[in-house]
Amino acid sequence: MTPTVSKRFNTLLFSCVLLLAMSSAHAAVPSGMLGGDNPSLAPMLDEALPAVVNVVVTGKPQQMPDNPLFNDPFFRRFFDMPDQQQRQTPRQPTAAGSGVIVDADKGYVLTNHHVVTDAEKIVVRLNDNREYDAKLIGDDPETDIAVLQIKTDDKLTELPIANSDDLRVGDFVVAIGNPFGLRQT
Repeated sequence: MTPTVSKRFNTLLFSCVLLLAMSSAHAAVPSGMLGGDNPSLAPMLDEALPAVVNVVVTGKPQQMPDNPLFNDPFFRRFFDMPDQQQRQTPRQPTAAGSGVIVDADKGYVLTNHHVVTDAEKIVVRLNDNREYDAKLIGDDPETDIAVLQIKTDDKLTELPIANSDDLRVGDFVVAIGNPFGLRQT
């Protein structure tokens, strides 16, 4: 992984771990979850998954840079580059990432800044496939955090933000994401 991708992945993973920790880090793992013959995280996941969303972003159309090497047929074929006509057709970049609903009443969704950078359109897809246009409320490139808002009269599920100061090494936490629209990972 490149340093930038690695940094972004670590930031996303850290954010998910903090967000998806139980609201009270001192609370014990629910009885029956890990005990018995078939230990299961399913009860906790049943509660958390409806708040984990996929964020799909469409960016502003961009043209490929004009480079003299792109005019050489050898380089175009070697690097699988499009011909001149295809390069002049603007591409509309897309991105995808994970998010989590942190305020169901106001429709606030927390995601990463790098996911929504230069977004022209943002769509939030819930676990049950409902989709909503989202508005960027604010973002911070330094912490790689962004807040989106979706407007709906539908019932949403939220996850509380845990206090990382309450966590200790060895505490039970789960990271859940939906970065590529493949359901939760």
